[in-house]
Amino acid sequence: MGVGNLTSVTEFILEGLTIHRKTQILLFVIILIVYVLTLMGNLIIIMLVQADSSLQTPMYFFLTNLSSLEICYVAIMQPQILAHLISGNGIISYTRCVVQIFVVLTLGTVECFLLGIMAYDRYLAIFHPLMYAINMSRLRQLQLASTCWAIGLLFGMIYVCCTFRHFYCGPNHINHFMCEMPVVLKLACDDTHITEAIVFVMAALVLLVPVFVILTSYGLILYSVLQIKSAAGRRKAFSTCAAHLVVVTVFYGTVISMYMIPRSSASSNRDKKIAVFYVVVAPLLNPVIYTLRNKDVHRAAAKVLRRQGVKHDS
Repeated sequence: MGVGNLTSVTEFILEGLTIHRKTQILLFVIILIVYVLTLMGNLIIIMLVQADSSLQTPMYFFLTNLSSLEICYVAIMQPQILAHLISGNGIISYTRCVVQIFVVLTLGTVECFLLGIMAYDRYLAIFHPLMYAINMSRLRQLQLASTCWAIGLLFGMIYVCCTFRHFYCGPNHINHFMCEMPVVLKLACDDTHITEAIVFVMAALVLLVPVFVILTSYGLILYSVLQIKSAAGRRKAFSTCAAHLVVVTVFYGTVISMYMIPRSSASSNRDKKIAVFYVVVAPLLNPVIYTLRNKDVHRAAAKVLRRQGVKHDS
């Protein structure tokens, strides 16, 4: 029998970030501004990489993938959050909840592995510059990116199958602003211990493997930076690594606390606050830290603007 025949729940009621109307309006304005800035920042990255041949390198190829992922993520998640804030009504159908969990966990898994590959790419560029062009050939870039997306789709399907194989008979109130798998699992009417164990193991694989790669890569990079005699060179390298590690800390730290740290029944409000960081804040930080602070991107933007100015004058 299908999942829909095993449950009496046809919709879930999302309680949202707050029940206070003035706070809802304030949050609506803030998240709307963040939403627009996130879309613009990531779109600018994609357009600049396509427009300037000097940016068509492995690093910017992966950044383009990351920006495309972030656009998909915020375009799927944030309009729903905004709609619920402005209407005060957080009803979501059972089917939409299933789709939302699948999309969120698929994209989240892709991002986890993509950030790990980006750190590994920087390691190769610094420690193996002579072999870098071969190790990160166009075919290898496509293989790595495709693998990230394939793993994301596979894990997303497994997560959804594990979550919605359970019987949901009510209640259907979710103390959250979206369908988050650990929160939805709390509403299951049957035993979820095996599912929770499976989810924990998968989360450990998805989160800890890329984190290990990232910390190892940046640890080696920082060690090599300490060998630089130029104080200006050290400052520049430390600044870049520290900025990248901010993104990693915000994204991985919040997701790990959501999916791997045991929670009590009273932790739902904490879950919502944690989710805000990787649903709203992290997608905005990525374009700011990874590229908009980058001098190569600044030069590419200046060249594009000059070309547009020449075309306009002619």
